[in-house]
Amino acid sequence: MTDFLSTGTLPDEYRDLALTVRDFAQKVVAPVSAKHDAEHSFPYEVVAGMAEMGLFGLPFPEEYGGMGGDYFALCLALEELGKVDQSVAITLEAGVSLGAMPVYRFGNEKQKLEWLPQLASGRALGAFGLTEPGAGSDAGGTRTTAVLDGGEWLINGSKQFITNSGTDITRLVTVTAVTGVSNGKKEISTILVPADTPGFVAEPAYNKVGWNASDTHPLSFTDVRVPEENLLGERGRGYANFLRILDEGRIAIAALSVGAAQGCVDESVRYAREREAFGQAIVRNQAIAFKIARMEARAHAARTAYYDAAALMLSGKPFKKQASIAKLVASEAAMDNARDATQIFGGYGFMNEYAVARHYRDSKILEIGEGTTEVQLLLIGRELGL
Repeated sequence: MTDFLSTGTLPDEYRDLALTVRDFAQKVVAPVSAKHDAEHSFPYEVVAGMAEMGLFGLPFPEEYGGMGGDYFALCLALEELGKVDQSVAITLEAGVSLGAMPVYRFGNEKQKLEWLPQLASGRALGAFGLTEPGAGSDAGGTRTTAVLDGGEWLINGSKQFITNSGTDITRLVTVTAVTGVSNGKKEISTILVPADTPGFVAEPAYNKVGWNASDTHPLSFTDVRVPEENLLGERGRGYANFLRILDEGRIAIAALSVGAAQGCVDESVRYAREREAFGQAIVRNQAIAFKIARMEARAHAARTAYYDAAALMLSGKPFKKQASIAKLVASEAAMDNARDATQIFGGYGFMNEYAVARHYRDSKILEIGEGTTEVQLLLIGRELGL
């Protein structure tokens, strides 16, 4: 198997970053992944290590406490982390693209100076409260309300499936809420809610199929009051703004998915060389070799797709279609590779202590979160004029 980074196609600074994160993933993340997965425990020590490396600040300017990098640098880090532990990777992805990025993209200077240094440092996590029981893919079905009352927003409602919303270091949740009605349509805005605000509760964590070391909670808001100045961006533009955040986030999820797909390849190559059956290593079996070759092809094609989408985004060109394509093919590659890797491992692939078993459980959500497969097909079709 050819190491993609060794081909020299990446500029040195990107390649060096990827190799540094790869080393961290192998030496720090991988040894504790099975433990945190089994215990459903949040890996605070791993997050602290990522914070020390500056990973949470990768795409933000130094003036806000960031590393002065870009979104592609974040994607490279997510790919390397995704190879060994999707829970750790999604903690970083959500902390940056959903927690901090809305403040960076749409916040005023006061909001940026107050929140970004905390979030970019990794010492604090932010979350984005969009999904509700009746408003997932149909985000326009939002029922959470925010009413101005005496210079404060009075917020009532609930959210579900919110990542990074209940950790000991969660400091901020940005909430979409109905703030009025305009031309017969709901006016949806986004509001910053500090995690210690009275009336805001992160309910007990979910018992999930995968991503067991990732923090995910339903949230409730009961007469939550925050200052009127906590409005993030223009009133009534909350839904539209978040669609931009989702477009970017799909590239990041694609990168994470590529990491998962490549991790399955790497584990399968290693196992097939070591495992013997009928007097020879199973890699000598052409059926096994072909299966792994197809897995590698999927990972490579998906990587090319997210590289393309990221390049368009960073150049300021339209990238919505390419982001959806990348998210679609990469999430399917992760799921297909996890299935094939589990088959190659046989009975061992069904044991949770093996990385491929965790990838098998973890990868399904990649076809659902930040826009389901069906939503991506819908978006791609729209971009084609269908």
